[in-house]
Formats: sequence, structure tokens, C-alpha cells
Amino acid sequence: MASLKALKIRIGSVKSTQKITRAMKTVAAAKLRRAQDAAVAGRPYAERLAAVMASLASKVTISASSPKLLAGTGKQDTHLIVLATSERGLAGGFNTNIIRAARRTADDLIAQGKTVRFYIAGRKGRAAVNRFYPKLTLADRDMSQAKTARFEDAQAIAQDLIARYEAGEFDVAYLFFSKFQSALVQEPTGKQIIPVPLDASASTSATSAGAAVSYEPDEEAILADLLPKNIAIQIYSALLENQAGFYGSQMTAMDNATRNAGDMINRLTIQYNRTRQAAITTELVEIISGAEAL
Repeated sequence: MASLKALKIRIGSVKSTQKITRAMKTVAAAKLRRAQDAAVAGRPYAERLAAVMASLASKVTISASSPKLLAGTGKQDTHLIVLATSERGLAGGFNTNIIRAARRTADDLIAQGKTVRFYIAGRKGRAAVNRFYPKLTLADRDMSQAKTARFEDAQAIAQDLIARYEAGEFDVAYLFFSKFQSALVQEPTGKQIIPVPLDASASTSATSAGAAVSYEPDEEAILADLLPKNIAIQIYSALLENQAGFYGSQMTAMDNATRNAGDMINRLTIQYNRTRQAAITTELVEIISGAEAL
């Protein structure tokens, strides 16, 4: 049985940890509201841009002369997985779920005989790829200085991806991130971003929203100009979703940790009181026994 001194020290240690987790929960909750507002506000723009692009693409004929970002390379040999995770942990299964989804896709592609490479954005993703796929990293983007999701970072990633795509370093790129649903629910999501996929349903919604649309100078020129912007917007939207999901998951994890610390303090306090009671009883018995001996 642990001594009274050891139990007292342990109770104090758990109380200190509880103060830290409670503070982290409060900070995460404050940041979650702003991150959630940013993620929700960014969704309509990204969705509408995708719809406009689908509408434009429906009016042009995709051929060998079409932009490479739209027409593709003509092959699907090398697949790039863009893995967006957080820089920090203590967020429950947030990063683990994203990494697990990316690994499933990577393993399926490898089983099909495809070449797989990783483009990493986030320290937690870097650690996982180095562990499971130590020689498959194509590029590693340092995001440690980014305190919040910034369009400048998304644009830099998009420009780097496009340059590597044009150079023939990969044929298809998928973006993996966590789509924010609520503080309790974040959905690991993977979607193709290069070549830019065009959703027919999005085109229908774009044209059904109003009257016929006329484009100037022409559909092909506008589409070619929008393709790189669309990739940057999709990446930025993913970073915003990740940011909100991270704080939501961290708030939930710290709340659970605070509750668990409280439960442990209660158990240790009961154990401490019982041990102290047993020690007092033993001392009383010894005193009484000594008095009777006299």
C-alpha cells in the first residue's frame, strides 16, 4: 500500500495536470469559435468556384491542347498524396484519423502497382510518413511558423504542386484533411485536386441558379486562368477545415482529460483517507495495548 506522503504527492501532481488541461480546454474553446466561423464562411466560395469551373468545362471540349491541369498527363502511374495535418498533438484522434485514411488509399494504390509519393504539410503527418513510408516523401512543407490557416500558405503549396505536376513528378494528386462537422465530429476526407475533377452535378447547380451565362473573353481562357486559383482555394479550404477540426478535437480531448483527472483525484483522496484512518487505528491499538501492559 502506498504511503501517505506518496499519495499526497500524487494527488498534488494530478491536480496540477488538471489545471493545465482545464486551461488548454478554455484556450481551445476560444480559438474554436473563430476557426469554425472561418471554415464555415469559406465553404460557399470554394463550392461556388467549383460549380463555375464545372459549368465552364461543360462548354469546352477537352483535348490534348487543353490545360494539363484539366486534361491530365494521359497516364496514372504516379500518385501524390498531399497529407495535411496539425503541427501539434494533444487533440485526441484528429491526426491519427487523417493519417489512417491516407494510408488506406496509399496501400490500395501500392497494391495496384502504382507509384505513391507524399507531400507533407504538418509535423504530425511528417512523423507518420517517416515511420510507415520512410522513402516515399516527395516534399515536406514546413508549417511550424503558421499560427493560423493563411491563404498565402495554401497558394504557395498550390504553386509548388503545379510546378511539380508540370515537371512530370506525378500524374494524380489527392488532398487528405479533416472536414469539420462539430467539436465532437471531424470527418477524415480525401479528394482529388490534380487534375482538377469536374462534377457534373455542380455544373447543373451553377446553371440552374439563374439565367444563361455568357463568358468573356471565352470559356477556355477563363478556365485556364481559374484552374490554379481553384487548387489554391481547395487547399485553403482544407487548411481552414483542419484548423477548426483540430481545436474542436483538442477541446474535447482536454475536457475528457480534465474529467479523468477529477475522477483520479477522487479515487486517490479516498485511498489517502482510508490509509490515514488505518494508520490512526493502528496507532490507537498500539497505545491501548501499551497502556494495558502497564
